[in-house]
Amino acid sequence: MRCPYCDGNDDRVLDSRPSSAGAAVKRRRQCDSCGRRYTTYERVAETGLYVIKKSDQRREPFDRTKILRGMQIACKGRPVGIETLEAITDEIEKILYNKSVPEVSSAEIGEMVVQRLQTLDQVAYVRFASVYRQFEDATQFGELVQGLRRNDRSNE
Repeated sequence: MRCPYCDGNDDRVLDSRPSSAGAAVKRRRQCDSCGRRYTTYERVAETGLYVIKKSDQRREPFDRTKILRGMQIACKGRPVGIETLEAITDEIEKILYNKSVPEVSSAEIGEMVVQRLQTLDQVAYVRFASVYRQFEDATQFGELVQGLRRNDRSNE
């Protein structure tokens, strides 16, 4: 493993443990050259899964970090831990690979994220949905918030 700080080749593993439902192994490492510590994640290499982009129908390899990054942006300043977002990302990734299909639409992935954020944090849900669904004016925000209010009332 190359050190992200000094690009050194030699390191020691200080700690290894499963992360987020056993989908990866989290390793804490220390570089023998510069002495700095860093974390790596080891995952099983899955078979190729491609995402069909809704804008221009091009295909690109599935990248779980895009899901995680989008949720982190939506949850910025909210009381949602990274562990929770990692678990959601793992769950979505597992569902997609278990479908055993070579391609999935970005719209399908987006809907999976929206559903999970709606139950997790309503502010993050509105943030993510507004970008994902490409809101063009404030009335679309209002409609989304009204839908949330109706759901809250029906759950009481």
